[in-house]
Amino acid sequence: MIDMTRKLYSLFFLPLALLAASVFTSCISDEFTTSPSATLSFSTDTVTFDTVFTDLGTPTARLKVFNRSKKGVSISSIKFKNPESIFSLNVDGVSGKEFSDVEIRGGDSIFVFIECFIDPTESNQPFLVEDKLEFMTNTVRQEVQVEAYGQNVTRLKALTLDADMTLDDTRPIVVFDSLVVPQGKTLTINPGTKLLFHDKAELIIRGKLSAIGAPGKMIDMRGDRIDNVLPDVGYDILAGQWKGIRIAPESFGNRMEYVDMRSTSDGLQLDSCADLSQTKLTLVNSWLHNSQSSVLTSGHARVDAFGVCFSEAANAVVNLTGGVHNFVQCTISNYYLFAAITQPLLTLNHVTQDDLALNPDNPLMSLNLSNSIVYGLGTDLNIGNLNDTDVWLRNVLLKSNGDNDDHFIDCIWGEDPLFKTIRSDYYFNYRLENDSPAIGKGNPALLTPECMTDMDGINRLDNGNPTLGAYAMPPEQ
Repeated sequence: MIDMTRKLYSLFFLPLALLAASVFTSCISDEFTTSPSATLSFSTDTVTFDTVFTDLGTPTARLKVFNRSKKGVSISSIKFKNPESIFSLNVDGVSGKEFSDVEIRGGDSIFVFIECFIDPTESNQPFLVEDKLEFMTNTVRQEVQVEAYGQNVTRLKALTLDADMTLDDTRPIVVFDSLVVPQGKTLTINPGTKLLFHDKAELIIRGKLSAIGAPGKMIDMRGDRIDNVLPDVGYDILAGQWKGIRIAPESFGNRMEYVDMRSTSDGLQLDSCADLSQTKLTLVNSWLHNSQSSVLTSGHARVDAFGVCFSEAANAVVNLTGGVHNFVQCTISNYYLFAAITQPLLTLNHVTQDDLALNPDNPLMSLNLSNSIVYGLGTDLNIGNLNDTDVWLRNVLLKSNGDNDDHFIDCIWGEDPLFKTIRSDYYFNYRLENDSPAIGKGNPALLTPECMTDMDGINRLDNGNPTLGAYAMPPEQ
């Protein structure tokens, strides 16, 4: 039997559909106009590259070109004003120096991609390079400004020192492959130095590292991608851009002050030395952050940390095994973006008598953590009961709920420290809001000379008792 309802539906709606299709196609014109009034529109009037290292190519910038007219236009010429321009073009997937007769249908658009290559110069300071990208359409010339700041750099490629070396802030330094400091040699890094590492590069210390910055002139250690991953968001948010720093078993007496180290895969790793008579590393007023593993991993070593912020890691932010540790005025926090966090913020290994039974060759951990904050995503500590250990927390704000006892002394439990960090906006700032419960809750008797001021140069006693964590509150707050 024939479905008469379907037949009537087809007879009624098919002509309407054909009519609608006819009307719709009549709105799209394949005609081209030669009117000078049919000008182009652009997604921006200035294409700006971030700082460009000389002798290295840039990431690609994108310009979108719109034809707002109902009729098509033919762009007779697309080229840079300077025939010897350092900028190069790709128009809708085709590379070249100059393009002609590029058509854009009415109401449509095309993409123009721009890259930049700057030759080295003698300048130590950033310098502006610029050009104008010209579009000629129906006798009308339109221009888009294109600009970049070139920066000469010093390149170190697979370098093993054969003598002591000092790095300074004259130019940024880019490390390719590795920079190795052998036993008996010292690498000194002066205030304000920018030490940038290429993909998978690392710093290996078998001798000694002396990286001493200053307030306002911190030493920068990061990946060499200095462009943006998102508009107004730099590549700093992406971990894994370089390996990190490894301090070998035979290395002692290392010191890092006012250092901003970030965006690593492995963080700062201290190889097991089983020699606790010498300090392996002293950290002062520094920020170690954004690692695909941990920002600090230490095995059976003596480590001091004063006024240090440790943050953002896929695993434990700070992972300590055995050793002797004195951490004062530190912040340990985690708001890592790109993976599930797998371990507590502060993970302590080889701490209990049970651990000693499994590994009797090394003494149990000794840890003093004072005037500090341990708070963020995930749990704060992997051990809740510290009885019969040599681990002591004094005046520490913890995420966990709990009670003070012989090992948790004058601690603040289950309180949000109110960091300025806004994870959803990719903004990581571990200074405190004005109403933070950590303000003024430190014990001044626990301060050491190394952390009387914070990494901003603010005296911790300007407001009375010190505020917990790496950052002091400015006097006016």
